[in-house]
Amino acid sequence: MSNEYALEKQPLIRVMALHALAYCERLFYLEEVEEIRVADTRVYDGRRFHETIPDYSGLEHYTIESESLGLYGKVDTIRTAGGKLLPYEYKKGRCRSDDGTYRAWPSDELQLGAYMMLVEEFTGQPINEGRVYYAADHRTVEIVLSDDLRREVVDAVNRARMLRVSPYRPKVSVNERLCPKCSLAPVCLPEEERLVEAPERETLRLFPEDRESLDLHVVVPGSTVRKKGDMLVIDRKDAEEQTVPMHQVGSVTIHGASQVTTQTLQACAYKGIHIHWLTGGGKYIGSMANAAGAVQRKWRQYRGLSDQGNAMKLAIALVTAKVESQLRYMLRLSRGSELRGEMEGYLQTMKTMLRKAHKAASTDELLGFEGNSARAYFACLSILTHAQHGEGMAFTNRSKRPPKDAPNALLSFLYALLYKDCVQSILTVGLDPVIGFYHQPRSSGYPLALDLMELFRVALCDMIVMGSIGRKQWSLQEDFTLAGEHVWLTDEGKKKAVSLYERRKQDKWKHPVIGYSLSYARLIELEVRLLEKEWSGSPGLFALNRLR
Repeated sequence: MSNEYALEKQPLIRVMALHALAYCERLFYLEEVEEIRVADTRVYDGRRFHETIPDYSGLEHYTIESESLGLYGKVDTIRTAGGKLLPYEYKKGRCRSDDGTYRAWPSDELQLGAYMMLVEEFTGQPINEGRVYYAADHRTVEIVLSDDLRREVVDAVNRARMLRVSPYRPKVSVNERLCPKCSLAPVCLPEEERLVEAPERETLRLFPEDRESLDLHVVVPGSTVRKKGDMLVIDRKDAEEQTVPMHQVGSVTIHGASQVTTQTLQACAYKGIHIHWLTGGGKYIGSMANAAGAVQRKWRQYRGLSDQGNAMKLAIALVTAKVESQLRYMLRLSRGSELRGEMEGYLQTMKTMLRKAHKAASTDELLGFEGNSARAYFACLSILTHAQHGEGMAFTNRSKRPPKDAPNALLSFLYALLYKDCVQSILTVGLDPVIGFYHQPRSSGYPLALDLMELFRVALCDMIVMGSIGRKQWSLQEDFTLAGEHVWLTDEGKKKAVSLYERRKQDKWKHPVIGYSLSYARLIELEVRLLEKEWSGSPGLFALNRLR
């Protein structure tokens, strides 16, 4: 297919998209090509403001389309003056002021120019001018539909069409003043991208500190999650129902044999609420998510990770980050302890494996170094928890399928929760969890989610286990159940583990490279977005976080 044919077959472009194009080409690409839209406070304020605009001509009710212009849109309002039509655009902010001369902003002028050309073609009446009203300073600015402005509109449409067929995002805008006002800054990460080019710069924080949504867990078997108006209702046996506003919910995790009504599934899909299912034993089953899925992001991911050199570089960064965090945690826990001597050989093994991992020549070598370090790490955990042996809360060694002691049962359950959050973040960003760079494809897990987990196992799971064991928060009789060699968490144990995990996710942590603090819940998403930059033209910031 020729490029000219591809451009001709493109759908019409929104006039509002030209406004984004004139403001920042990267913003246009994210919104119109990758279909990412984030409604922040300014966006909602703008929508409420436009609801107050009066209707003058009746044309405001129509979406006007033009094949010849390649545009469609709905003008704010149209007035008449001297028998001529005057298209109006209303803006909530202030107009441009240069030396006492009040003018429209270039993006507003381009937008109104496109609307004037649409109205002209639709009505068959010549349109010579229009107006932009700026509410913040109560000024109306006149825009003349000149030949130059007509050419600007045509050129903008052609540029928009070219960007639509490109799989690559435009570069971050050179005008840094545009970014703080952009609703898509948390997706674009312009400041973080500039940090790669200038590591000494102080990063302006544009990525949110914490998530605004809740993660609900339905632990009691036999519960039912249903929808009542705009509320999620959790009906539990022999207990009062719980209700939560849907706009406050980011995900619902079903543990074991509980139900979700069809109406609730539909509403969650529409509102972007993730649903996750785990077995009663804590094994991840699957999820339902109406996730961002524009093909450009996945194409870049497939292309980037099919490069073996790039995949190996990312794998080394991942493993060294994990091993170094494990080593630092062991050094912290044993500082000043008489157990340090008993652990010294294992600590030296971890240090050796860390040095070798930096120079690994293949994934198989890297897996070997990581495995040796992991065995030394869990041997250290066994030494550190030996005093809890009589209470049944001491590690012997790492056992997974099945967990053979209470600490392993707890750790496996927490790893399942972390895996769920990694899957959710990957889908939220719009990547494919099936395509990873370190873990090999297998039926029981998404490789990219397993990759991402390695960065957070210590901070979000291991530290919870060791801290709660040290505080004697667990009862072997009440929180665990034994079935032969299998050890599982009871419903009460799951509730306690979920509470500890969700509370830990809200802890704030200062990123050592980017320089600002954010919750662990946000950090998982940030790492996915930084990972995406590794194959999108701005590598260098993934897997740099380390446990202090």
